Amino acid sequence: MGFFLLFTVLLVSCGGNTAVIWTDRPEFALYGDYFNTVQNQYKVTVRYLEYPGEALEDSHVNPDIVVGSWLKNFSTDTYFKSLDGLFGKKKIPRNLFYSKILTAGKAGRNQHLLPVSFNIPALIFSKEREHDIINSFTIDFEEVKQLSKGYNVESRSTYTRMGFSPLWDDNFLLTAAVLYGVSFREALPLAWDTTALDKSMDYIYNWTHEINSNNQAEEEFTFKYFIEPPERLAISGRILFSYMESNELFTLTEENKNHIDFRWIMEQDRVPITDASVFLGIHKRAKAKRAAKAFVLWFFQTENQRLLMEYFRVNGINEGVFWDMRRVFLADPGYGADFFRIFYPELLGRMPPAEYLMPPNVLPGNWAIIKERVVLPYLHDRARTTNISEVYPLERRLSDWIRMNR
Repeated sequence: MGFFLLFTVLLVSCGGNTAVIWTDRPEFALYGDYFNTVQNQYKVTVRYLEYPGEALEDSHVNPDIVVGSWLKNFSTDTYFKSLDGLFGKKKIPRNLFYSKILTAGKAGRNQHLLPVSFNIPALIFSKEREHDIINSFTIDFEEVKQLSKGYNVESRSTYTRMGFSPLWDDNFLLTAAVLYGVSFREALPLAWDTTALDKSMDYIYNWTHEINSNNQAEEEFTFKYFIEPPERLAISGRILFSYMESNELFTLTEENKNHIDFRWIMEQDRVPITDASVFLGIHKRAKAKRAAKAFVLWFFQTENQRLLMEYFRVNGINEGVFWDMRRVFLADPGYGADFFRIFYPELLGRMPPAEYLMPPNVLPGNWAIIKERVVLPYLHDRARTTNISEVYPLERRLSDWIRMNR
């Protein structure tokens, strides 16, 4: 699969006091550097790999810690040691995490992975429209449809203003499929509910034709007006809503954030967690086990997270980079409130209750590639027709891709 070294935090030989971290999260270079600065008993080196989970299968060299997306699969307990010993009153409290997300890091009865971050999908809109939305922190598809229909403006059979199109972002189609119970999951290599998939894409097709005339009208509007970023179109009033995931939402410029509001997407009391949740594990064959344990215990202390954020803020480091690390601590009400009040006041009181969160299924380690090259292109085509015979089947697309990438 070919991975490459992007950075090393500490250029020293890695002995028993130096833990090696493999990650696809560039911000861990800064976390590692800070850890090395604030104490002198242990060190970490950080190496970037595009797909650290796959690298475990291909490499004869083992890291001590792995941090990345798509680490949870059928091989989880093959590579990662149990972390149950890290929980405790003077260690990492279990109630620090959303229970559903913590459970997702288990293999059998043991905790092999700890959640670092997750994303949830949202719709953004101009703050001038915030009073049009019924709920203060979520929105469902039917409300989006009705508000969009009332927002649309046509001139000479051409839209000059459009509330929302589900075809503007293929990731929105995936979110709709997940909420309809398509249930993409690890198999050999992937399984899903075909009936739910057809229902979800038929729903999108009907949405387009009921609210925006047809997909051709949507595409003409997109071609004409989407020369600007969607957030600018929402602020200007050209569109009402735009799909955006939480990591994108909180990396918007301050100028844009000052004019944007948002609602989390929720259907039937379920807010889906997107598939790229980041987990952390300690390798079973780690050579620097004490250093690895020390870093993990340090990283998951709420006070250290606060100090990290303060350090980055004082030193003018782009705060958007660090959005991922914050979400781990939302389960701690006291900490979360103080944290958001200081660093992210727009989130205070805006997080959905824990019981609404819907973690993703266990997905194959190469899900990121399968999604981009197979699943999203299929959804893109399927959402534009109800005639299944017009669309090359997902099963055949997947088998073709597997054959060409053996």
